[in-house]
Amino acid sequence: MKPTNPVFTGIDTTVFETMSRLAMAHGAVNLGQGFPDVDGPEDIREAAARALQDGPNQYPPMLGVPELRQAVAETNKRFYGLDIDPLSEVLVTSGATEALADCILALVSPGDEVVLIEPLYDCYLPIVKRAGGVPVRVRVTPPEWQLDRQALQNAFSDKTKAILLNNPMNPTAKVFSDDELQFIADLCIKHDAYAICDEVYEHLVFEGLSHRPLMAFDGMRERTVRIGSAGKTFSLTGWKVGYVTGPAGLLDPIAKAHQWVTFTTPPALQKAVAFGLRKDDDYYQAFTHDLMTKRDRMADGLAALGFTVLPCKATYFLTCGFAGLGLGRTDVEACETLVKQAGVAAVPVSAFYGSDAPTGYIRFCFCKREEVIDEALARLSAFLTAGRAESA
Repeated sequence: MKPTNPVFTGIDTTVFETMSRLAMAHGAVNLGQGFPDVDGPEDIREAAARALQDGPNQYPPMLGVPELRQAVAETNKRFYGLDIDPLSEVLVTSGATEALADCILALVSPGDEVVLIEPLYDCYLPIVKRAGGVPVRVRVTPPEWQLDRQALQNAFSDKTKAILLNNPMNPTAKVFSDDELQFIADLCIKHDAYAICDEVYEHLVFEGLSHRPLMAFDGMRERTVRIGSAGKTFSLTGWKVGYVTGPAGLLDPIAKAHQWVTFTTPPALQKAVAFGLRKDDDYYQAFTHDLMTKRDRMADGLAALGFTVLPCKATYFLTCGFAGLGLGRTDVEACETLVKQAGVAAVPVSAFYGSDAPTGYIRFCFCKREEVIDEALARLSAFLTAGRAESA
């Protein structure tokens, strides 16, 4: 038999799926995969049900239903002051992962270099490679997650086609500062590079911080595409509704890639997301406050158990060190110990690196009901207490 494509042949199943399967097998509390355990706002789901019943349920326009494209444009203006043409500068996709694939396939040619900042979401590398791109990896390092500006500057060259920026950043919970973003913008302009911005956590920002898109910086409007996610903004991850905002000259080839990947996204869900994006500020503020409360509940509990909890400024993830807890030598071993023996699933942070990863950190997801967080903490406490008693 002739070989299949080497980019995907033999590639490991995503770590999130692996840990979720282990969680199910061992009856564990799943704090690994990043999804809420409650469905999103009832009024948005009711809007979807009405749209499903009222129809039509046939192919919607390839770029997305007009209501959602208009709502995305309004949201860009409302939150970021960006003037967006809904007819030529907005594309609806079947989730942010499809949006990423569309953008990379459309903008990256074989041999083009793409700058990636580690730790990175696990789909970035294989999609860049499948497009024929050459990944150039730079990293931010725990516990401060500071951007190494010299390393980033060295990563850019005349061969650089694009940088793929995740801000706010998973799994670090980092919000890039305006100063860092300006540095990135300057490099893009100097080297005539595109910016593909994964901004799915744009509304999950804490402590009075606010998200600022790279697109809003001088000189970046015409070279940036930014990706949003209804799944993250409304806790409806199973709907898989994403959207790309970008200049018409870039959105046109991205839409052509979308045309041959999924073509369309369910129209009823699109109409409901349009309704959701127009919700008033109270929704967004309450959503953020609720997540902050859960973050603090979990962070305080983990710290009391001996985990080193790193700062969390956004997303719904806590990164923790586990040194001295007897969970194993590496983050992979620690996660296997926790899911099999403590009944709690987490994710090894090393899974977010291409190679030479730090192995002393694991990631917990806190977008869960309070009783689920408390149950996970109780299981961890019982396991760690028993271990300390045995070693005494």
